[in-house]
Amino acid sequence: MDAITTFGLVAIGFMLICYVFEDRAPGWTLAFAGGCLLSSAYGFLQGAWPFGVVEAIWAAIAVRKWRQRLAKLA
Repeated sequence: MDAITTFGLVAIGFMLICYVFEDRAPGWTLAFAGGCLLSSAYGFLQGAWPFGVVEAIWAAIAVRKWRQRLAKLA
């Protein structure tokens, strides 16, 4: 397995784990956004720019959701 494939596997695995725990605390939502950014980078590195763009959009949506969750806690 080459380095880019390993990076992608780790990035997408991390994103999946964060998604599973997202309802437990707002920090998991922010971590999910980070996982989306890592997955986006993987998409661009692989040359699959549509995947990279979609994952970047998901990261923005997750950051928005994180902010909303923080506002509800305040």
